[in-house]
Amino acid sequence: MSGVSLATGHRSDLAHTTTTTAPDMKSDQKSWPDQQRHQSAAAQAAGGGVMGSLRIIELQLVAFIMVFSASGLVPLLDILYPAFTTAYLIGLAQFAFPSHHKRLGADSNAASQEIFHGSRMFRFYVILGTTVGLFLPLAYVLGGFARGDEHAVRSATPHLFLLSCQILTENVISGLSLFSPPVRALVPLLYTVRRIFVIIDWINDVWINKALPANADIRDVIWFWFGRGLAVGNFAYFSINLFCFLIPRFLPRAFERYFMARDEVHSKMEEDKRSAAMNKAEKQDKKSN
Repeated sequence: MSGVSLATGHRSDLAHTTTTTAPDMKSDQKSWPDQQRHQSAAAQAAGGGVMGSLRIIELQLVAFIMVFSASGLVPLLDILYPAFTTAYLIGLAQFAFPSHHKRLGADSNAASQEIFHGSRMFRFYVILGTTVGLFLPLAYVLGGFARGDEHAVRSATPHLFLLSCQILTENVISGLSLFSPPVRALVPLLYTVRRIFVIIDWINDVWINKALPANADIRDVIWFWFGRGLAVGNFAYFSINLFCFLIPRFLPRAFERYFMARDEVHSKMEEDKRSAAMNKAEKQDKKSN
């Protein structure tokens, strides 16, 4: 949600693990080719497990998106926003920030997948955002269905819809080399900006348009303040996420990686030109002799 699938480099971490542990296995009785085959198989198995998990998550998110879209609880503007964002990202990937993976090769591209390497505190921050932004609002919506509180369901559903679209988009483009780091970093940025306005509407609904009955029991009071606190908590978290992480740290890091890769491509092209010119000069010298 804060660029989690883009900020953590699962593929590069896996490659780094397999390459750094290989020299430590020299004392094993297996030959080096056997060790390489064994590590390759282990890497494929681990990668298959990760990709399998992502497939399950993506299918669940697609189910959420379809249910939310068909329920009539999501405004038309929020339904159209993911389509506009996807088209805009594809346009950026084609014309503004094309990927350099073809010229850099597979190894360099794998290394460039990781935009931001987070610490343990950052991972705790991500888990907190997942809880506040996804799990608790989902529980709030399901509880609203169970309690017959249509107002609560209608208030929180647009946020969940956009968040599901964001996570699905992040999971999909993180595995496609077509999208460069700046384009991938813009996914959480664009969705977070829109969701902040949606959360403001959510706060307006639960704080202004909804009142607690005078004869409410303790469970209704707890539910009422849970909805208010959840809306404010989401607004606080994603505002901090936008202005303190995505804009000042995540987006500049993505552009830094992108321009470093572009400079590497340019240097390789210059080297290729020089080597081609030297080879041509050598051939002319040989013909003249």
